[in-house]
Order: sequence, then C-alpha cells, then structure tokens
Amino acid sequence: MDRASGFGEDSKNFEDTGGLRVRIPSGSLFLMVILEIYSLLLNKYRRQLWWPVTEEGQIKPEYTGGPKNDKQRLEVAIGAVLTQNTSWKNAEKAIMNLNRKSLIDIEKIKKIGIKELDEVVRPSGFYRQKTERLKLLAEFLESRDFSSIKREELIRIKGIGPETADSILLYACGKPEFVVDAYTKRIFNRLGLINTENYEEVKRLFQRALTGNNNLIQTYQEFHALIVEHAKQHCKKEPECASCPIKKECNYYKQLKQ
Repeated sequence: MDRASGFGEDSKNFEDTGGLRVRIPSGSLFLMVILEIYSLLLNKYRRQLWWPVTEEGQIKPEYTGGPKNDKQRLEVAIGAVLTQNTSWKNAEKAIMNLNRKSLIDIEKIKKIGIKELDEVVRPSGFYRQKTERLKLLAEFLESRDFSSIKREELIRIKGIGPETADSILLYACGKPEFVVDAYTKRIFNRLGLINTENYEEVKRLFQRALTGNNNLIQTYQEFHALIVEHAKQHCKKEPECASCPIKKECNYYKQLKQ
C-alpha cells in the first residue's frame, strides 16, 4: 500500500455498490483502510463514551458510556431530536432545562403545555418544531419498549429523519445502525473514499466495511463519535491539516502538498 496516499496503485478504480462510488485500495483492502482510520482516530482522541446522559441527582449530561436505564434511553432519544440543526452545546442547555423540571418522562412530555415546552427547549433552536417532534416521539414511545423499536417506524414520525432515527436506534436502543452525519460525508469525501452525499449509500458503505467486527455496536458508536470529534478539531469547513492524525490517508491533503 502506498503510504503517501493511503491507497495502492489500483486506487483510481471504483466499485459500484448500489449506486455508491467507492474507492477500492489495491488488493481490495478497503476494510483495512477504514479500520486503520478508526484506529488512528481512536489513538488520537481515545474513547468518546457517547451518548452523554444525566446521572441520578444531576442536571448536566456526562459522557459515561451511554444509557443504563430507560430514563437515560429516553434522554438520548430526546437529545437526538434537540441536537437537530444545532450544536450539542445548545441541545445540552435544553436537556438541562428538562432535567430541572423533571421532564425526562414520556407522560410529562405528553401532558405539558406546548408554550411551556417551547420555553424549556428554546435554547436548542427551532423550538416550536422540536416541541412538536418531542410530543409525537413521546406518543410513539408510550406503547413501546426500546428494544422493540424499528427504524421504519421512527422515520414515519414527522421530523424524524434517517440520522435522528439511527442515533436513537444506536445509542438508546443498542441496535447496529451506523449514524451518518455531515461530518462523516465531509471527512470521507476529503479522504477520497466516497463520492456521494446520499445518506443511505454512505451508511451501507460503513456497515458493509465493518460487518463481522467484534463489538459491532460499540464500534459503530465510537467510530461515529470519533468522526465528530475529528471534524471539530481538524477537518473543519476550513481544515487544519498540519497536525491531522489521518493526513497520510487523505487525498485532500495530498493535493495540497502537490
């Protein structure tokens, strides 16, 4: 494998995987490239312990390895809605408001007045839409156990798209659904590994590459969290490549050096 680019001599070839153009390293070592990137990011940033949840008696969510009970699973589901189109910092403020009013509860979310809930979740932005979505989500969850939730059911809820649904399934339900976000597309397009913006196609790429990996759910969780951290620290809209831990694998960086 050519360490300067991260790919072998045949890396200009593409494989069509259901419409997704995927760059295949020589010897079909694509899986090795993906796992190497995961390893490099993990070595740089260490375990992220997503999703942040609030411990009993506390107000602020903390990164402790994800939910351990149904209340925390509900908090994750709520957080997945609140973080839509905003930063986690803003979503966290709304969750803290919910915690102060003991509103991480399906029945309480259903019963609370719309205007009152608007004010509670206002810090997350688009609060009217999110109030509506939280109430619809609470109605959906009322008669379901987290282990029984299906992706197609979540996506039918108004305002719950694939990314939000997969976040709930992976982090709240512990189901193997890889989460793709804008950071994932940005980083792996720059690496030269994908050439698409389609959510489902990128998701299939990762799930295909990681199939058979030990501790698949934990790997999905950590990989997604590491991608977010890397995008925040290095692969920004205006990337900071000098100290990037995966720059040797990156087509974008290689082109900058030409």
